[in-house]
Amino acid sequence: MNTQDATWSGPNRLRTSDTEREQVAKVLRAAMTEGRLTLEEGEERLGACYAAKYRDELLPLTADLPDQGRRALAETPEAVAEVKRGLRRHAGFVVAVSLILTGLWALSGAHFFWPLIPMIFLFLSLKAHGRQVRYGHHYHHGNYRGRERVAPWNAPG
Repeated sequence: MNTQDATWSGPNRLRTSDTEREQVAKVLRAAMTEGRLTLEEGEERLGACYAAKYRDELLPLTADLPDQGRRALAETPEAVAEVKRGLRRHAGFVVAVSLILTGLWALSGAHFFWPLIPMIFLFLSLKAHGRQVRYGHHYHHGNYRGRERVAPWNAPG
């Protein structure tokens, strides 16, 4: 038995928090909305989720969902709106910094348009952010154990 197994069972089990239970409940609600769980099965799992005392009791509730339910959670209208809001904020920041740099260049009287160099990096970062949004990489902050993706509430202490 390795040390990870000892953390998951026996007297060394880790208690779950309200935040972890609420994360799992959000995943279950998203799976119900997506149609992967029936209303009865979803309600049963939600009851088990809120009754869970230990982290290892939360794992089976999402184990049979694709990507442990994270994909359904990432595709909710609220999550999509948040991702788009983040991209708009990033674009606003890039435009504001570009305008400030251009103003500084105009005041300096330099012949070479030096703001072009930082502006290239700013626009490349905006392009990368846009590609992440477009291709659905907005739930890439998961924890990993080996090659298996593990949700944060299932990660060992």
